[in-house]
Amino acid sequence: MGSFSIWHWLIVLLIVVLVFGTKKLKNIGQDLGSAVKGFKDGMRDGSAPEAPVPPSQQVTAAPAPAADKTTIDVEARNKS
Repeated sequence: MGSFSIWHWLIVLLIVVLVFGTKKLKNIGQDLGSAVKGFKDGMRDGSAPEAPVPPSQQVTAAPAPAADKTTIDVEARNKS
């Protein structure tokens, strides 16, 4: 009742291939590989110590400009 033998693992592998199919398993493997590669790249890029970013100051609402030349005010109407 210890560990599984090679025959147990081969039967499990056969069942997994029959259930999912080889194409889907290939896609899952590619997705997993690209995720691991992206994680490693992210860890490599983020390993350099950076200066802490100071918190931004609170932004208050500024009065709207009186005549903004880039904004067009229109009213949509339904066809009758």
